[in-house]
Amino acid sequence: MSSPEGFAAVFYSEPSVLGFLANVISALLVCLQNFFWTYTSIQPQGIENILAGVHLILIGGFSQLLAGFLSFRKYDHLGGTAFLAFAGLWSSYGATRIISGAYPLHTNLSDAALHHSTATAIPTVREDVLPGLVAYIFISFILAFCSATVNYVMPFVFGAITLTLVFETVGLFGAWALVVSGVLELVIVICGLYGASALLFKGITQRFVLPGFGNPLFNVLLLGSANLTSSKSIGEEKKKNTKYAEPMALSNLCDTISPFVFAFFCFGYSDVFYLGAVWITINSFGQLLSSYYGYLRDDAYHTTKFGVHSLYWLVQSWEQFTLTVSIRSQDVQGSREGMLGDWFFLIVACTLSLASFNKDVLEVVQNGLFVLLTISTIHQIPVKEGYIFFGVACCLFLAASLYATFARLINSIGEKALVPVGPQLVSSATLEKFLGFLKSRLTGTQDFSDTTSCQVSEALFYICNGMAALSAIQGAPNDPVRQHLGIPAVLIPGAVLQLYVARIQVQRGRRFGAVLPFCYAAIWATWTWLRFAGHLLNINPESDGGFTAGAVAFLVVNVFLILLASQSYLVLLLLTLNMEILIVCFLLFTLERLPLPLEIAMLALFCAICIYGTLASLVNCVFGKDLLLMGPSLFLGKKRKQETKLSPPCVCPLSHRTSSLRIIAKLLDDGGVCGVPTDTVYALAASCKHSEAIEKIYRIKDRPQDKPICIFISNLEQLRAANPPFTPLLWDFMASIYPGSIGCIVKKGEWVKKLGVGAGFDRVGTKDSIMIRVPDQTVVVHLVEMTGPLAVTSANPSGESDSTHHEMVISRLGHKLEGVLCDGESDEVLASTVVNCLRIEEGTITILREGCVPAAKVMQIFEQAKSRAI
Repeated sequence: MSSPEGFAAVFYSEPSVLGFLANVISALLVCLQNFFWTYTSIQPQGIENILAGVHLILIGGFSQLLAGFLSFRKYDHLGGTAFLAFAGLWSSYGATRIISGAYPLHTNLSDAALHHSTATAIPTVREDVLPGLVAYIFISFILAFCSATVNYVMPFVFGAITLTLVFETVGLFGAWALVVSGVLELVIVICGLYGASALLFKGITQRFVLPGFGNPLFNVLLLGSANLTSSKSIGEEKKKNTKYAEPMALSNLCDTISPFVFAFFCFGYSDVFYLGAVWITINSFGQLLSSYYGYLRDDAYHTTKFGVHSLYWLVQSWEQFTLTVSIRSQDVQGSREGMLGDWFFLIVACTLSLASFNKDVLEVVQNGLFVLLTISTIHQIPVKEGYIFFGVACCLFLAASLYATFARLINSIGEKALVPVGPQLVSSATLEKFLGFLKSRLTGTQDFSDTTSCQVSEALFYICNGMAALSAIQGAPNDPVRQHLGIPAVLIPGAVLQLYVARIQVQRGRRFGAVLPFCYAAIWATWTWLRFAGHLLNINPESDGGFTAGAVAFLVVNVFLILLASQSYLVLLLLTLNMEILIVCFLLFTLERLPLPLEIAMLALFCAICIYGTLASLVNCVFGKDLLLMGPSLFLGKKRKQETKLSPPCVCPLSHRTSSLRIIAKLLDDGGVCGVPTDTVYALAASCKHSEAIEKIYRIKDRPQDKPICIFISNLEQLRAANPPFTPLLWDFMASIYPGSIGCIVKKGEWVKKLGVGAGFDRVGTKDSIMIRVPDQTVVVHLVEMTGPLAVTSANPSGESDSTHHEMVISRLGHKLEGVLCDGESDEVLASTVVNCLRIEEGTITILREGCVPAAKVMQIFEQAKSRAI
């Protein structure tokens, strides 16, 4: 029976097959309906629309959603972004058909739409569908262009989708365009089937069998050259050989669609906000996936940013839905002034701007426009002027997001700053020094821990609770408009998004697991049910004793949460204590004994704690140090620190001792896997004499089986003794870079066995190639001399950041290893640079991954070697 790890590698092999087939079936379904409706002059009926919508959601939505998940898992920037984007498109279009089928006469209240000529394809939903379709036209065009830099099948599929959306949009005004749309959908079917077949054969044979995916239409490098002031040169570079793709393009894509829909509404194109809320909701959950993948990459900044943007669009869309549907007959100009929740979005937007000062100019500009966006939705702005302001802000923000989508996707594909994003405004060191100065002035100490107690998802926890608390403030409890608007403003952040936080808290066994966010989600959901929806449900809190009993239960549960928080840090303890008082206020409300000023004061204080918790946890996670005070734990703090120093989970000798090298060498010779220092970051090593040890590395890291492992040798003389068929140019190039932090991919052959690679011959490299490196680090070189060639890969769980200290290796993977050779801080913070030398006889090499040695330096060395060979 095959191992789970082996199954995973097969399962993740070519997920784009599923994505192509989902597009093919969805396009074929719409094509057949378009032809039928056009040539029979029979307009879509309710049941037909509902069935079509269900099929589009299940096939085009969920199937493509799975394809996007697996593509991100395979580190496929383009595939993951495209399939998740089109999953949102088909799901939104399917939901539109379901709603128009279920409510054919009430989907749009515009008289012009209701009495439009029967020549239009779907007259009742035209005003609501048009903004979403136009937005996806721009998005699909960008995806089509970017896919041309990868292969020459995807551009035809995505390009046909772009043109299809154009004529589907025109088809809202004239049925003739649906015929052209149907023809283009047949192009999607043909090209998509070929692409699925080509990828299926490639996945089975692990090589290019059918043409189309071997070469791109044009080289992505033609778009520009690497920007020397890009994040890669300033210490912000993320690991490229991770198992999760970068989610930035996907989130920027979502930040294009939502403001597009709102801009159309704000400028008066539509009078109601029915389907707009549905499209934005589906799109916002796509943005939540971006936050989730940021979390999987241990990226606190993007986890928080994408989560906040998703929350913002969800709240705004359902508030607008509430205004235009539930209370559209009331005068809302003065009744919204007391709503305070959107002020919290402004505060969080300013916090994100502060945390992005060490990013590139594009990031800072986009965050600045998001601040403007949050200002435009503050309820104290008069309604008429507010909509115009909001519409203009949406236009500016979507323009920046559209450019950011293109730039982030192209730069992710090329792994270089090919599309300008601007230099870093403030260096990370300067910003860190400034924050450290503030802390030293407050505490009188400059001692900063190299780690932080804050967690990646912690800022989102404070944001959800702070938004819910500020939105829950009611100056006039009997105002029906405020009570209607309070439902989405409290329920979405306090319950819905907090359940997402609870989910990711469980992901890696975080503090308290899901207990704290899950309990608070239940509290805010109950608060919304009684305080805001109670008048709609005719609930009398005094006569219904269930709410009183529930409030008492919450009081008891929160006492245990207070005890848990007391073992963490002061800010969290204050938050739980404040929540206890809020639950008391809730209990008094059920007894109709609530002093309203007390509740307002406690909600405001609770919000203030959340604001500071958001800022401190975000800054501390971004810099990996406790730069802003979170306060000490009251209990078990010292004991916990002492426990972390006791009993390491594996053998951990110090590298400066000869006996330590012998211990690690013995473990490796016996078939063990050990963490070792290198001239770059820490690595996992296994003897090439033991194939089962190399297999164990894959299991330890959860590393995809199709990602090869390189080997370390001690010196070039060892390589010369094996007599590989290398050209003089390759020998000269290697002599110039070794020992050093550059790995060379060369042709594999029987000569590899002469190096001392035994049973692990088939498990290192690929069938035809292998990467070799001579490290420039005395300890590991001596170790290789003692053991023979070692199979080596970075010492971190796949998808997470590199380990730059032996304590990181021990804490992350020590329980799975036989030993860790402790050598303190690593020499570098980035992995090695990888160079493809398979075509060096033609006078060319390729930089596959730019690591600690810049690509320009490698090419300079190579040109010098070529000049000597002439």
